[in-house]
Amino acid sequence: MTEQLIGVTGATGGIGGRVAARLAAAGVAQRLIVRDAARAPELDGAEVRAAPGGYGAAGQFAAALEGVHTLLLVSAAEAPDRLEQHRSAVGAAAAAGVRHLVYVSFLGAAEHATFTLARDHHHTEAAIRDAGLPFTFLRDSLYLDFVPGLVGPDGVLRGPAGKGQVGAVARDDVADAAVAVLTGSGHEGRTYDLTGPEAFTLADAAELMADHSGKPIAFHNEALQEAFESRMDPEVPDFMIDAWVTTYLAIKEGEFATVSTAVKDLTGRDPVGLREILDRYPGSLDHVRST
Repeated sequence: MTEQLIGVTGATGGIGGRVAARLAAAGVAQRLIVRDAARAPELDGAEVRAAPGGYGAAGQFAAALEGVHTLLLVSAAEAPDRLEQHRSAVGAAAAAGVRHLVYVSFLGAAEHATFTLARDHHHTEAAIRDAGLPFTFLRDSLYLDFVPGLVGPDGVLRGPAGKGQVGAVARDDVADAAVAVLTGSGHEGRTYDLTGPEAFTLADAAELMADHSGKPIAFHNEALQEAFESRMDPEVPDFMIDAWVTTYLAIKEGEFATVSTAVKDLTGRDPVGLREILDRYPGSLDHVRST
C-alpha cells in the first residue's frame, strides 16, 4: 500500500464517495477536494480542501492539490463546458506536481464515438497524455445501478438500442477497482475497461427486472425520431438530449458490448450482475406502477 497522499475528487458523489469511504476504512491517507467543505463526508483520517470554483478554477484547484501524489479525477457533471473544465483540472494537477493521475473515463472513449459524452472523455485522456502526467484510465461501462432507473413509471424501458448488448458495471465494482489502482503499483500507463460479468440486451434486462419485481416491464425499441421526440423538454439542454439518445444508439452499434476481466484482475473477485444489483437495491423499481 502506498504511503503517498491520495487526492480524491467527487467525494460527495457516487464514485468518489465510495472510493473515499473505502480508503478511510483501509486507513489510507487521503485528501478530499470538494467545492464546499461543509458537504464533504466526515471520514477518519481524511483531510478536506475546498476549491469553490471547481475544476475550472485552475489556481484554486492547484492549491488544493499541493502535496498530493496520486489523484483520482472523477469526471465533472455534464455541462456544455465540461471538456474545458477537465483540461483546466489536468493543467492544475500538472502544475501542483501530481505524480499519478487516475481518471474515471468511459468505455469506448474515442473521437468519433457514437455516445457524445464518450468523445469528451477521449479528449480529456488526450489532454492528460499531452500534459506528460503518468496516468491510469478507468474506462467504465454504463452503470449497472442505473438500469432500473431507465424504466419509466409505466413499466417501459424505451430507447433505440435494438438488439445491441451492454456489459454494464456496478459502481461498487468501479470503486473497488479504483482503490486497487490508487493503492497499488504498476498501473501507470494502463487503461482498464471496467465492465460487469456479462453483456445483455435491454430486452433481456426488462425480462429479468419483470421476473424479479413481479411488475410488467418491457423494452420498446424506439425509432430514432421517436427517441428524440419522447425526450424533448424545454428544461433540458439539447446536449443532454443528444447524450441520452446516443447512449442507446451506442448500445445498438455494439460500442458498450465489451466484457472484460479487469474488475476481477484488480480486485480478486468477480463483478456483480444485474440480478445481484436488484437484490442489493430492492427499492430500485418502486417507481414502476403495479397493475
